[in-house]
Amino acid sequence: MFFTNGVLLSALLPRYPEIKDALDLSNTGFGLTVVAFPLGAIVSAALAGKAVRAFGTRTVTAVGSVLLAAGTATAGLSDVAWLFFAALFVAGALDAVVDAAQNVHGVAVERWLGRSAINSFHAVWSLGAATGGVIGAWAAAQDVPVGTQMVVNGVVWSLVALVASAISAVPDEHLHPVEETSDVTEARPRSHAWVLLAPLVLLAICGTLVEDVANNWVVLFLGTETSAPVGVAGLGLTVVLVSQFVGRLVGDPMTDRWGRAAVARTGGLVVAAGMVPVVLGAPYPVTMAGFALMGFGCATLVPAAFAAADGVPGLPAGTGIALLGWLMRLGFLLTSPVVGAFSDAVDLRTAMLLPLVGGLVAAVLAHRLRGSLSARPAPSAA
Repeated sequence: MFFTNGVLLSALLPRYPEIKDALDLSNTGFGLTVVAFPLGAIVSAALAGKAVRAFGTRTVTAVGSVLLAAGTATAGLSDVAWLFFAALFVAGALDAVVDAAQNVHGVAVERWLGRSAINSFHAVWSLGAATGGVIGAWAAAQDVPVGTQMVVNGVVWSLVALVASAISAVPDEHLHPVEETSDVTEARPRSHAWVLLAPLVLLAICGTLVEDVANNWVVLFLGTETSAPVGVAGLGLTVVLVSQFVGRLVGDPMTDRWGRAAVARTGGLVVAAGMVPVVLGAPYPVTMAGFALMGFGCATLVPAAFAAADGVPGLPAGTGIALLGWLMRLGFLLTSPVVGAFSDAVDLRTAMLLPLVGGLVAAVLAHRLRGSLSARPAPSAA
C-alpha cells in the first residue's frame, strides 16, 4: 500500500526538467504549476474520513491508487500547461485520500503490534518513491516518452496496489477507531486539542517542506547549479529517497530506544547540516552527500507527527490524523512557489536556505514537544 503510493507519482518527478522546458515555464511558473498537486490534496482531504468510514481503509487505498495512476499518466501525456496543472490537481486530490486511509490503517497496525511501526511503513513509501525515481531517471536516459512511461508505470503499480490492499487485512477489533473517525469538516476540536495539534502540524510541515524540495528541485538544482552530468543529476531524487528510506528503516528501533522526540530533534539538525554544503556551493559529489543527509534527517519527522496526532486528547479517534494530513499539506502548497520566486529573484542556491531553516525549526519543535511525542503505542485488547 505505502510502496505503490510512493512509486506512482515519483516516477514522473525526474522528468520535471524536461516538462518544464517543453512547457516553456520559468522557475516561478514551474513552482506555481507543480503546486497543483498539494492544492488538490488540500481541497479533497476533508473527504478522507468519510471515505474511510464508508468503504474501509483497504478499499479506499485500492480504488484510490488506480485513479491516482490515471491522474499521473494524464500528467505525463500533457502537452499544455493547463492540462498538466489539472492532472496534477486531480492526482493530488486522490493522493490525499489514499494517504489518509493508509496512515489510519498503519496506525491501527501499530496499535495491534504494541510497538513503533509507522516509520517502517513510511520507509516502504520511501522505497517505492526511490524506485519510481530510478524508473523515471532510466526512462529519461533512454529517451522514453514521458507519456508512455507514465501509462506503463500506472498500469503495473495499480495492479500491485490492488493485490497489496487485498492481503493487508487487520483483525476487526484493532480497526474500531476507524469506524469512529470524524472527518475534517465534522470535527469540532476543543481549544486545548488545537494547542496540542498545532505544533505537530508545524513539525509535519517542516518534514513536507524538505520532501517537496527533494521532489521538485533537487534534480533541477544538480543540473543547473553544479557540474553534475545529466545522468547523475537525474539520480538526485533517488539519493534523497534512498537516504530517507534508510532513516525510516532504522527509525522504529531508534524510536523504541530513545523516543520520538529525541529522534526527531536529531533529524532536524541532520537536515540543517546536510544543507550547509548545498548552500555553500560545494562540488556536486559533496552536494549530493548533503542532499542524502537531508533525506536521512527528515525521515522520522512526518511519521512522528502522525503517531502523536493520533493520541491528541479532545479529538474523536482518527481525527488527529485526518486534520494533520490536511493541514501539513500547506507545506507542499507554499514551498515550491516560494523556492521558485526566490530563485528567480536571487538564485536557486540561496533558495536552498529554506530547507536548512526548516530543519532547525523541526529540531526546536521536537525538543518542545518531547511530552507529546514521548507516548508509545500500546497493544489493543484482543
